[in-house]
Amino acid sequence: MRNQLLHDFFLGFINIHILHHASEKPVYGLWLIEELGKHGYKLSPGTLYPILHTLENDEYLISQKEIVDGKIRKYYRTTEKGQNALIDAKEKIKELIEEIKI
Repeated sequence: MRNQLLHDFFLGFINIHILHHASEKPVYGLWLIEELGKHGYKLSPGTLYPILHTLENDEYLISQKEIVDGKIRKYYRTTEKGQNALIDAKEKIKELIEEIKI
């Protein structure tokens, strides 16, 4: 139970990180793996890409393919729905931090 709860928490944090970075500029998978690694999240492509696909299918992200060094790279950015979800998440995070006084 505890492991599943922590897994769910961290998945939520990862989703928020992704929406945040994709709201600042278009991002791609390897960049996100490296960026999230700086925050202590060790994600493999097999973990990250299903998250990105889910966020895209749920219309929080939109993607665009570009050719980079002869290979197709998929860039993600937040949609209006994703931006609104990020705003809501930030408000809830601020409220939680204030309540538990970190």
